Amino acid sequence: MSDHARKPSIILVHGAWADGSSWAKTIVDLTIRGYDVVAAPLPLSSLTDDTRALGRVIERISGPVVLVGHAYAGAVISNIDHDQVVALVFIVGLAPDAGESVGDVFFRNPPHPNAPTLSPDDDGRFWLPNDAFRNAFAQDADENMSAVLSAVQRPIHAAAIQETLGQPLWKKRPSWYLVAQGDRMISPETQRYVGARMGAVIHETEADHCPMITSPDDVVSIIRAAAGSVVPRSDSQ
Repeated sequence: MSDHARKPSIILVHGAWADGSSWAKTIVDLTIRGYDVVAAPLPLSSLTDDTRALGRVIERISGPVVLVGHAYAGAVISNIDHDQVVALVFIVGLAPDAGESVGDVFFRNPPHPNAPTLSPDDDGRFWLPNDAFRNAFAQDADENMSAVLSAVQRPIHAAAIQETLGQPLWKKRPSWYLVAQGDRMISPETQRYVGARMGAVIHETEADHCPMITSPDDVVSIIRAAAGSVVPRSDSQ
Protein backbone atom coordinates (compact mmCIF):
# COMPACT_ATOMS: atom_id res chain seq x y z
CA MET A 1 0.00 0.00 0.00
CA SER A 2 1.39 3.44 -0.91
CA ASP A 3 1.96 6.18 1.66
CA HIS A 4 -0.68 8.30 -0.09
CA ALA A 5 -3.24 5.52 0.23
CA ARG A 6 -2.65 5.24 3.97
CA LYS A 7 -3.24 8.92 4.68
CA PRO A 8 -6.66 9.98 5.94
CA SER A 9 -8.55 12.62 4.00
CA ILE A 10 -8.59 16.06 5.59
CA ILE A 11 -11.84 18.02 5.80
CA LEU A 12 -11.36 21.70 6.59
CA VAL A 13 -14.38 23.47 8.07
CA HIS A 14 -14.57 27.27 8.06
CA GLY A 15 -15.98 29.35 10.87
CA ALA A 16 -18.17 32.43 11.04
CA TRP A 17 -17.52 35.31 8.62
CA ALA A 18 -15.34 33.09 6.44
CA ASP A 19 -15.59 30.60 3.61
CA GLY A 20 -13.45 27.79 2.22
CA SER A 21 -10.97 30.24 0.69
CA SER A 22 -9.66 30.97 4.19
CA TRP A 23 -7.96 27.56 4.03
CA ALA A 24 -6.14 28.24 0.73
CA LYS A 25 -2.59 28.02 2.11
CA THR A 26 -3.43 24.91 4.15
CA ILE A 27 -5.00 23.21 1.14
CA VAL A 28 -1.97 23.82 -1.05
CA ASP A 29 0.53 22.62 1.57
CA LEU A 30 -1.37 19.46 2.52
CA THR A 31 -2.08 18.59 -1.12
CA ILE A 32 1.63 18.85 -1.96
CA ARG A 33 2.27 16.44 0.93
CA GLY A 34 -0.09 13.88 -0.58
CA TYR A 35 -3.29 14.40 1.38
CA ASP A 36 -6.73 14.50 -0.17
CA VAL A 37 -8.24 17.75 1.10
CA VAL A 38 -11.78 19.11 1.01
CA ALA A 39 -13.04 22.45 2.33
CA ALA A 40 -16.58 21.91 3.57
CA PRO A 41 -19.08 24.72 2.87
CA LEU A 42 -21.39 25.64 5.76
CA PRO A 43 -24.59 27.69 5.48
CA LEU A 44 -23.95 29.20 8.94
CA SER A 45 -27.70 29.14 9.48
CA SER A 46 -27.92 26.89 12.55
CA LEU A 47 -25.78 24.29 14.26
CA THR A 48 -28.13 21.56 13.00
CA ASP A 49 -27.97 22.82 9.40
CA ASP A 50 -24.19 23.15 9.54
CA THR A 51 -23.76 19.67 11.02
CA ARG A 52 -25.90 18.20 8.24
CA ALA A 53 -23.87 20.06 5.63
CA LEU A 54 -20.65 18.62 7.05
CA GLY A 55 -22.20 15.15 7.13
CA ARG A 56 -22.95 15.38 3.41
CA VAL A 57 -19.30 16.18 2.73
CA ILE A 58 -18.11 13.22 4.79
CA GLU A 59 -20.46 10.91 2.86
CA ARG A 60 -18.70 11.87 -0.38
CA ILE A 61 -15.37 10.56 0.90
CA SER A 62 -14.17 6.98 1.17
CA GLY A 63 -12.07 5.96 4.14
CA PRO A 64 -10.99 7.72 7.33
CA VAL A 65 -11.13 11.47 7.71
CA VAL A 66 -9.61 14.06 10.02
CA LEU A 67 -11.93 16.99 10.72
CA VAL A 68 -10.37 20.42 11.19
CA GLY A 69 -12.62 23.19 12.49
CA HIS A 70 -11.87 26.89 12.80
CA ALA A 71 -13.51 28.92 15.59
CA TYR A 72 -17.31 28.36 15.38
CA ALA A 73 -16.70 25.23 13.31
CA GLY A 74 -15.23 23.64 16.41
CA ALA A 75 -18.83 23.21 17.53
CA VAL A 76 -19.79 21.72 14.16
CA ILE A 77 -17.06 19.07 14.17
CA SER A 78 -17.94 18.34 17.80
CA ASN A 79 -21.61 17.89 16.92
CA ILE A 80 -21.05 15.40 14.10
CA ASP A 81 -21.23 11.67 14.80
CA HIS A 82 -19.69 9.62 12.02
CA ASP A 83 -17.63 6.42 12.04
CA GLN A 84 -15.22 7.69 9.35
CA VAL A 85 -13.94 10.44 11.62
CA VAL A 86 -10.71 9.31 13.28
CA ALA A 87 -9.42 12.58 14.76
CA LEU A 88 -10.44 16.16 15.42
CA VAL A 89 -8.33 19.30 15.11
CA PHE A 90 -9.53 22.57 16.60
CA ILE A 91 -8.01 25.79 15.29
CA VAL A 92 -8.96 28.34 17.99
CA GLY A 93 -12.12 26.25 18.17
CA LEU A 94 -15.26 26.82 20.18
CA ALA A 95 -16.08 23.32 21.39
CA PRO A 96 -19.11 23.19 23.70
CA ASP A 97 -19.82 20.28 26.01
CA ALA A 98 -23.19 18.52 26.15
CA GLY A 99 -25.94 21.03 26.93
CA GLU A 100 -23.77 24.04 26.11
CA SER A 101 -24.06 26.44 23.18
CA VAL A 102 -21.37 28.25 21.23
CA GLY A 103 -22.44 31.43 22.98
CA ASP A 104 -21.91 29.84 26.40
CA VAL A 105 -18.28 29.12 25.53
CA PHE A 106 -17.62 32.31 23.57
CA PHE A 107 -18.73 34.60 26.40
CA ARG A 108 -16.88 32.69 29.11
CA ASN A 109 -14.21 35.42 29.36
CA PRO A 110 -14.35 39.18 28.75
CA PRO A 111 -13.82 40.31 25.14
CA HIS A 112 -10.60 41.86 23.88
CA PRO A 113 -10.73 45.69 23.74
CA ASN A 114 -10.45 45.55 19.95
CA ALA A 115 -13.17 42.94 19.52
CA PRO A 116 -16.13 44.28 17.51
CA THR A 117 -19.50 44.92 19.07
CA LEU A 118 -22.03 42.88 17.12
CA SER A 119 -25.78 43.11 16.65
CA PRO A 120 -27.98 41.02 14.34
CA ASP A 121 -29.64 42.39 11.22
CA ASP A 122 -33.38 42.07 10.61
CA ASP A 123 -32.88 38.46 9.53
CA GLY A 124 -31.00 37.53 12.71
CA ARG A 125 -27.61 37.35 11.03
CA PHE A 126 -24.41 38.87 12.35
CA TRP A 127 -22.03 40.68 9.98
CA LEU A 128 -18.56 41.93 10.89
CA PRO A 129 -17.83 45.64 10.33
CA ASN A 130 -15.16 46.10 7.66
CA ASP A 131 -12.62 47.49 10.13
CA ALA A 132 -12.99 44.39 12.32
CA PHE A 133 -10.97 42.36 9.83
CA ARG A 134 -7.98 44.70 10.25
CA ASN A 135 -8.39 45.20 13.98
CA ALA A 136 -9.48 41.83 15.36
CA PHE A 137 -10.32 39.06 12.90
CA ALA A 138 -6.91 38.90 11.20
CA GLN A 139 -4.85 41.84 12.39
CA ASP A 140 -1.62 40.14 11.28
CA ALA A 141 -2.77 39.92 7.65
CA ASP A 142 -1.75 42.53 5.09
CA GLU A 143 -4.18 45.12 3.72
CA ASN A 144 -4.92 43.14 0.58
CA MET A 145 -5.88 40.04 2.53
CA SER A 146 -8.00 42.11 4.93
CA ALA A 147 -9.88 43.48 1.94
CA VAL A 148 -10.46 39.97 0.58
CA LEU A 149 -11.69 38.68 3.93
CA SER A 150 -14.11 41.57 4.23
CA ALA A 151 -15.38 41.09 0.68
CA VAL A 152 -16.07 37.35 1.02
CA GLN A 153 -17.40 37.33 4.59
CA ARG A 154 -20.44 35.18 5.27
CA PRO A 155 -22.67 36.14 8.19
CA ILE A 156 -23.64 33.72 10.93
CA HIS A 157 -27.21 33.40 12.17
CA ALA A 158 -28.02 33.78 15.85
CA ALA A 159 -29.47 30.24 15.84
CA ALA A 160 -26.00 28.82 15.21
CA ILE A 161 -24.61 30.17 18.47
CA GLN A 162 -27.71 29.54 20.59
CA GLU A 163 -28.36 25.86 19.85
CA THR A 164 -26.98 23.40 22.41
CA LEU A 165 -24.95 20.29 21.69
CA GLY A 166 -25.68 16.70 22.50
CA GLN A 167 -22.78 14.40 23.39
CA PRO A 168 -19.72 15.93 21.68
CA LEU A 169 -17.54 13.80 19.43
CA TRP A 170 -14.37 14.98 21.19
CA LYS A 171 -15.32 12.70 24.07
CA LYS A 172 -14.93 9.71 21.72
CA ARG A 173 -12.10 10.74 19.37
CA PRO A 174 -8.53 11.95 19.89
CA SER A 175 -8.30 15.72 19.58
CA TRP A 176 -5.69 18.41 18.93
CA TYR A 177 -6.08 22.10 19.73
CA LEU A 178 -4.19 25.12 18.38
CA VAL A 179 -4.30 28.12 20.71
CA ALA A 180 -3.68 31.53 19.10
CA GLN A 181 -2.07 33.80 21.67
CA GLY A 182 -2.87 36.94 19.64
CA ASP A 183 -6.54 36.13 19.11
CA ARG A 184 -8.78 39.17 19.62
CA MET A 185 -12.03 37.38 18.77
CA ILE A 186 -11.88 34.38 21.12
CA SER A 187 -9.98 34.77 24.37
CA PRO A 188 -6.80 32.65 24.46
CA GLU A 189 -7.76 31.74 28.03
CA THR A 190 -11.05 30.36 26.73
CA GLN A 191 -9.14 28.40 24.13
CA ARG A 192 -6.82 26.88 26.72
CA TYR A 193 -9.79 25.99 28.91
CA VAL A 194 -11.59 24.29 26.04
CA GLY A 195 -8.51 22.37 24.91
CA ALA A 196 -7.69 21.19 28.42
CA ARG A 197 -11.28 20.19 29.13
CA MET A 198 -11.41 17.90 26.12
CA GLY A 199 -8.00 16.41 26.90
CA ALA A 200 -6.62 17.60 23.58
CA VAL A 201 -2.99 17.73 22.56
CA ILE A 202 -2.47 21.49 22.78
CA HIS A 203 -0.13 23.52 20.60
CA GLU A 204 0.25 27.30 20.77
CA THR A 205 1.12 29.96 18.20
CA GLU A 206 1.58 33.73 18.48
CA ALA A 207 -0.90 34.22 15.63
CA ASP A 208 -4.20 36.09 15.46
CA HIS A 209 -7.72 34.61 15.12
CA CYS A 210 -6.92 33.23 11.65
CA PRO A 211 -3.66 31.28 11.91
CA MET A 212 -4.49 29.33 8.74
CA ILE A 213 -4.01 32.67 6.95
CA THR A 214 -1.30 34.35 9.01
CA SER A 215 0.61 31.36 10.43
CA PRO A 216 -0.22 28.46 8.07
CA ASP A 217 2.85 26.38 8.95
CA ASP A 218 1.56 25.99 12.51
CA VAL A 219 -1.84 24.88 11.21
CA VAL A 220 -0.36 22.35 8.80
CA SER A 221 1.93 21.04 11.53
CA ILE A 222 -0.87 20.27 13.97
CA ILE A 223 -3.03 18.70 11.25
CA ARG A 224 -0.16 16.44 10.22
CA ALA A 225 0.40 15.50 13.86
CA ALA A 226 -3.22 14.45 14.18
CA ALA A 227 -3.26 12.59 10.88
CA GLY A 228 0.03 10.87 11.63
CA SER A 229 -1.18 9.62 14.97
CA VAL A 230 -3.99 7.55 13.49
CA VAL A 231 -2.24 6.04 10.45
CA PRO A 232 1.34 5.03 9.61
CA ARG A 233 3.58 7.72 8.16
CA SER A 234 6.68 7.31 6.06
CA ASP A 235 9.96 8.83 7.24
CA SER A 236 9.89 11.24 4.29
CA GLN A 237 6.66 12.82 5.55
